[in-house]
Amino acid sequence: MKKLQALCLLFLAFLIFSPGTAEAEEKPLWELGIGGGFLLMPDYRGSNETRAYLLPVPYFVYRGGILRVEDKRITGRIFQTDRLLIDASFYGAVPVRSKDNEARRFMPDLDPTFEAGPALRIKLYDDRQQLLRIGLALPVRAVFSTDFASVRYEGLVFSPRLNLTKGDVIPGTGLYIGLSTGPMFADRGYHRYFYDVEPFYAAPSRPAYSASGGYSGSTLTVGLGKHYKQLHFHAFASADFLQGAAFEGSPLVKREVSLMGGLSVTWVFLKSKKTVVDKY
Repeated sequence: MKKLQALCLLFLAFLIFSPGTAEAEEKPLWELGIGGGFLLMPDYRGSNETRAYLLPVPYFVYRGGILRVEDKRITGRIFQTDRLLIDASFYGAVPVRSKDNEARRFMPDLDPTFEAGPALRIKLYDDRQQLLRIGLALPVRAVFSTDFASVRYEGLVFSPRLNLTKGDVIPGTGLYIGLSTGPMFADRGYHRYFYDVEPFYAAPSRPAYSASGGYSGSTLTVGLGKHYKQLHFHAFASADFLQGAAFEGSPLVKREVSLMGGLSVTWVFLKSKKTVVDKY
C-alpha cells in the first residue's frame, strides 16, 4: 500500500506542480527537469485529517500539436480554433488507508482514483501585452478506482472552471499568478464511493448513509510562480467549499471547507532547441 501511495503521490505531484504561465512568446517544444515539493492535503474532500508529504517532483513539458503535457494536465488535443479547444485530459487522487483515518476506521480502504474525459476550453480574453488570459474550462470525466489488479468505474464528474492567469503581476519581477474557481457536480456513483456508509459499517458515531448525486461543492485555487534562469518556483493554495453539497450530511464529512496547499522548486536541466508558440 505504501508503494502504491507513493506512486500515486508522484503522479499527483507531477500534475499539481507543473507550472503554467500567461506568457505567449515562443517556448521550447519540450523541457525536462527534476525538483522537490511539499504537499499538504486532506485524506479526501471533507476529511478533518490532513497529511503532509515531502516528495520528488518530476518535471516534463511537451507542447506538441496534439499531445500536450503542460499546465497541470496531460491532454490530447482533438479540435482547436482561435477561441475553442476540445481536448482529452486526466487527473487522479491518492489512496486512503481507513485504519489511519478516524472517520473511516474499520471501513474499506479508498483505492486511488483516476479520471479521464473530454473538456471544452473557451478563450474569453487574451491580452498578450499585459500577459493576461481568462478562459473557461468545461471538463467531463469518468472516474475509475483501481488496486492495480482490477479497475472499477465509480461515476462521472463535471467541474466547470473559470481560469485567470496574469504574468509579471509585479512589474519587473517575472512573478505570475493563476486563479481558478468553479462548482463541481457528480453522479451518485462518485459520491457513493467517497461518502456512503453501508449498514454493515455503521456505528453509534457513524450512522448508515446513502449519498445522492448532484452538487459537489465549489473550489477556489490560487497559484504563484516565477522562473529564474533554470529554476522554476511554484506555490499554490486551494479550498473546497462543501456547504450545500449533496453529500453534506454524510458522517464522513467532518469539515465543510477542505484546504490543500504546496510549494515546489524545479531545476530544468534540458530543453529542446525547437520552439513553438502556444495559443492557449
